[in-house]
Amino acid sequence: MAKTIYGINGKAKELAQLIQKVGYRHSAWQVFEDFVEMASLSISNSVDILHRDEREKKYMDIVKRYSKDEINEFPRMYALLALEMETGVSDVLGELFHALELHNQYKGQFFTPFNVCTMMGKMTLGEHDKAIETKGYIGVCEPACGSGAMVLGFASAMKDNGYNYQQQMVVTATDIDLKCVHMCYLQLSLYHIPAVVIHGDSLAMNEWSRWYTPAYMLGGWMWRQSSGADDEAMEQENKPITADNKATQPNTAEIETPHENQEPDEEPLAVHENGQLSLF
Repeated sequence: MAKTIYGINGKAKELAQLIQKVGYRHSAWQVFEDFVEMASLSISNSVDILHRDEREKKYMDIVKRYSKDEINEFPRMYALLALEMETGVSDVLGELFHALELHNQYKGQFFTPFNVCTMMGKMTLGEHDKAIETKGYIGVCEPACGSGAMVLGFASAMKDNGYNYQQQMVVTATDIDLKCVHMCYLQLSLYHIPAVVIHGDSLAMNEWSRWYTPAYMLGGWMWRQSSGADDEAMEQENKPITADNKATQPNTAEIETPHENQEPDEEPLAVHENGQLSLF
């Protein structure tokens, strides 16, 4: 008989019930662990060519543990997770982990409540919002990320303050527990947060694998961070005009402007209120 689930509602509760259903033969903690790993492997393989073969092999090794009917439930789990995350920024997997009482299975492992994470996010952002204004984005380092709740709490605080956490934050998160790496990676990926999630030991400075979110790869953050392109562009934009750098400033008199009746070569892109470009 399945345990009664407390503390979660909506699609998150449906997800918990589905995990319990598949876990009747395998145990709920094994299904949960396999679910977050398979989902993470699938997302990683869409953007990380270097590790695709080894991670695809790992994915297929997990699939072999389940019957055809059981494995068909995993896409449903993924859909329920995505639908629950559509309701707003929250630590869905961390709360699910405790609702299923899996913390008893993992040596008393507990994740920080999300309301505490949002409070700490607001306190931290209050000290660093100027960095976002001057640099264009803020870097967040989480040396023991767990399910990613602290990062998500900071993202929630950014949203409340009018910042776009998908474009104005880049994350480096680390955890020694591979299950936590997968939980954090999966949530940051679905919230489209640029991040590198590292399976490693922050104290011993050991690293075993890296997981790049789609937002990180598609946004060119690897290049932006390594080259300091944003810093140089921002520095040049804010640099005052002096005799030494006057030659680098554009001469507006020499810039060719179109005639009034001249048709533009292309239709201008529409810009939504949040700054997102659109072709329509």
